[in-house]
Amino acid sequence: MEHKIYKTEVAGQTLTVEIGKLAEQANGACTVQYGDTVVFVAVTASETPREGIDFFPLSVDFEEKLYAVGRIPGGFIKREGRPTEKAILTSRLIDRPIRPLFPKGFRNDVVVVATALSIDPEYPPEVFAMIGSSIALSISDIPFSGPTGSVAVGLVDGEYIINPNSAQREKSRLQLTVSGTKDAIMMVEAGANEVTEAEMLEAIMFAHESIKELVAFQEEIIREVGLPKMEYTAFLPEADLEKQVRDYATEKVSVAIQAMDKQVRDANMKAVTEDIMAHFAETFAEREEEINEVVHNITKEVVRSRILNDGIRPDGRAMTEIRPLSSEV
Repeated sequence: MEHKIYKTEVAGQTLTVEIGKLAEQANGACTVQYGDTVVFVAVTASETPREGIDFFPLSVDFEEKLYAVGRIPGGFIKREGRPTEKAILTSRLIDRPIRPLFPKGFRNDVVVVATALSIDPEYPPEVFAMIGSSIALSISDIPFSGPTGSVAVGLVDGEYIINPNSAQREKSRLQLTVSGTKDAIMMVEAGANEVTEAEMLEAIMFAHESIKELVAFQEEIIREVGLPKMEYTAFLPEADLEKQVRDYATEKVSVAIQAMDKQVRDANMKAVTEDIMAHFAETFAEREEEINEVVHNITKEVVRSRILNDGIRPDGRAMTEIRPLSSEV
């Protein structure tokens, strides 16, 4: 891939993306710089799915390196240790917004590795690793319904700030990370010193404006250097099987899931699933995996519909209720 550098302004600072210089054998790779923070992200995928796998094997790894802060591991063992808790949480932060954007039924192995090359204490690397993962996946041949934009938001003296620096973070009542596509918010991670619901909603909407700009910036990069997406085999229930199972099972699942007590609900679902399997044992012999997937999808849809349309959560609580809380010393 040709060596390219792209720049955009985010919250008054220049965000620089470099492509085509490192990891040219990876399916997609880029370096993202903001201030003196530099994060390198590479993504790879297997050409075919692994034999007998029934899930999407995506793994995300955020690598902190001591050299990124100008240090060398001391002591007898001159090596990096295992990932810190912060690195593991950052890996999850990168994972959450991108995982739902891979196609349903896609089962090729995908690995996302983000390495912090340089850390500027003013601007922590998490959101830039998230932006890098979106760019690397979007320009690669791996099927992905991105791009996604990610920003940090602070609330200082009643004002919202995108990607606050260390002094602003000290004074901020809110530590918020938001990631999303141009149409929807995909992920929110927050800690706060008691902000109201209205303030939190306003912060998320404020973040989404910057996210839309980041997505537009990435779309321009994809137009120039994006690769055609690979052909892949989607593991989805066959249409006739899905229709028959839905016709037979939807009402039964809807009734079974209404029990408020978790043990009763689980017992109901187990009985219903066994009944569904027995009913289709001859029609769709040895296709339990497909039937199970349809039942799982129906369950998700019914639970979601009850929450969003009827305002009832699985244990009977309304959207605004919390569980009875108690503590003892």
